Amino acid sequence: MKRVTLICAIILISAYLGGCAASLSKQAAVSSRSNVFSSNGDTVPIQAGQSDLNISASLKTHREFDCPINQQHSHGTPDYKLLINIDGQPLLISGELKEENLSAGSSDPEAGVGVRYNFRQKLRLASGKHQLIVSLPDDGIAVAREIVLDEKTINSVRIEPVYNSRSGSQRSSTVPVADFHEGIKGVKVTINGVPL
Repeated sequence: MKRVTLICAIILISAYLGGCAASLSKQAAVSSRSNVFSSNGDTVPIQAGQSDLNISASLKTHREFDCPINQQHSHGTPDYKLLINIDGQPLLISGELKEENLSAGSSDPEAGVGVRYNFRQKLRLASGKHQLIVSLPDDGIAVAREIVLDEKTINSVRIEPVYNSRSGSQRSSTVPVADFHEGIKGVKVTINGVPL
């Protein structure tokens, strides 16, 4: 009976969190402001009351033709994007992509043949407190974080993927083995090396 209750609780929590992520993904895509940041900050020195924000992410997905069951995805194509939203201003970031084959058999979650995406964007915005939403729309993932930028500073936001566990790995070992082939289940966000 306890096991059935636990399973039901897990299903309900997963459904709730999935709904929250979907809602946050939609919120990230909605533009309510257009004057929060600019992406041409390199040409002018940082002024009083401003900060620079360098956003970067590196992740790996399966190749486009490796998943014939789900034709609706953009994995492995230039259409796969990173979406950020700062205080109501959204920005879709295109990634540099290349096919990558890291030696299989290692415990590296990115081992095997897939497509590596490197996303980079430099922004200039007012210093102070901001609401940041990071989303991978094609994976239904979105997280919201508060960031604080000091005046006349260059800050770095790094986004790292959290991959799902390899099928069957939980039964065969005590520690689940993450694998990019199983998809992305979340992201970790750091600012200037500090987890958010």
